[in-house]
Amino acid sequence: LTLTNSPKPRFTTTMPPSNAKSKASKALSSKALSSKALSSKAPRKGAPAKKKAKVAKEDPTEEEDGRFSDRDVEESEEEEEEEVLSSEDEDEDDIEANANTTNNTDDSEDSSSDSSSDSSSDSSSDSSDRPTETDLALQLGVDPDLILPSPASTGSYINKQRCLTISTRGVTSRHRHLLEDLRTLIPHMKKDSKLDEKQNISKAVNEIAEVKSCNSAVFLECRKRQDVYLWAGLTPNGPSVKFHLTNIHTMDELKLTGNCLKGSRPLLSFDGSFGPEGGEHYKCIKEILTEVFGTPRGHPKSKPFCDRVMSFYVADGKIWVRNYQIIEQEATNAKEARQKKLEMGLDTSLVEIGPRFVLDPIRIFGGSFEGQTLYQNPAFVSPNTVRSNEQKGKGKAYQSRKMQDERGKKRKGEVMGSVKEDPLK
Repeated sequence: LTLTNSPKPRFTTTMPPSNAKSKASKALSSKALSSKALSSKAPRKGAPAKKKAKVAKEDPTEEEDGRFSDRDVEESEEEEEEEVLSSEDEDEDDIEANANTTNNTDDSEDSSSDSSSDSSSDSSSDSSDRPTETDLALQLGVDPDLILPSPASTGSYINKQRCLTISTRGVTSRHRHLLEDLRTLIPHMKKDSKLDEKQNISKAVNEIAEVKSCNSAVFLECRKRQDVYLWAGLTPNGPSVKFHLTNIHTMDELKLTGNCLKGSRPLLSFDGSFGPEGGEHYKCIKEILTEVFGTPRGHPKSKPFCDRVMSFYVADGKIWVRNYQIIEQEATNAKEARQKKLEMGLDTSLVEIGPRFVLDPIRIFGGSFEGQTLYQNPAFVSPNTVRSNEQKGKGKAYQSRKMQDERGKKRKGEVMGSVKEDPLK
């Protein structure tokens, strides 16, 4: 436009035609749609992340001088088409690369499975040809139970053992304290009130054990307030053993320096007489004592520690029972600990805790506190017989003293009779 009345304008502006405006708006809308489609398209699983198309911040249809032209719009459309084609080519390349990688992994898995199957078959054939530890033990003439490792344990309470500890009425204070010490040494024990001496002991103990869900029992029987008998056995089918309890020393009486954690599981140590060297009755006694004093692993009232040893020794035909604490020497520094480990390990010592007592086996029964006699100790002497012999010995001493007095009087009479009377009197 030219103004006639005014001077020549400084700037001349030309408006773009209507068709150019429509093409520019279409180009912008198509670009927005293509960018939206690219952002909404989800990538394939395992494919690398796609590179986002760079979007020009400035409007391609806008020139520095603010003019629009058809050439600019066509160039912008061509650039958008090239970007779309390049993104599609990249997608196809990613898909081919992913397919190649999956094929390679499948081949590697097949080869590894074949190699593992071959190695497993080889190892199984080798293990079948290799002799087991049991065969080696039998060849050497050694008991397999002594060398074979114990089965793996989860530490859960599976071996559910309970031991009934009970006594009769009329026990003395020493016997009562001994029973309390035994209950301390047996965390898996169950206790009940005292029994009357007049009732059937075997029947009563079995009934109480059934009610308490106990599979072993320790019964302390006291007679004449001086003779103590300890019954130990498995309920309700047996076997059971009867001991004469002597040389009793409780923990309160001994005042020993040993100490251990209450409820800890003991190590049971048996003399060589309980093995093949001893008699068959000692093997039966060993199994009964193991069931009674062996604390099951994982018991709620027990502690997961082994810091004491219960020892059973055979001497003079009797079983001597002792309880010791395990004390391990502690290293002052790491150097000393390593040196001790390389030599023979840290020094270990035993300190007695108590109680002490001696078990003299009397008889082994086939049932639970009754039944057929499997073994009877021929060397056992009843305490009543011992006391009667002592009384008889005292009576003999009295009789010999009286007879000596009579003999003295008789000699004195004879001497006096032999003297002649004085005729002058």
